[in-house]
Amino acid sequence: MSKVLSLAFLVVGIILIIYGVSASDSVSSDLSRLFTGAPTDRTIWLMIGGAAAAIIGTSGLLLGSKAR
Repeated sequence: MSKVLSLAFLVVGIILIIYGVSASDSVSSDLSRLFTGAPTDRTIWLMIGGAAAAIIGTSGLLLGSKAR
């Protein structure tokens, strides 16, 4: 994986995590937590997707140079 693509994954992952944290403080997430005990599905998927993209990007940056 190229370094540019890895860096893009890392940046997108960080942005998704920030949106997920922001969504967890929203009114809809608070109501969902009140009735179900868990935040909304959108919040959870934003955080999971962000974490996965950040891990892929970081591993691409760290391991990409060793593969050659």
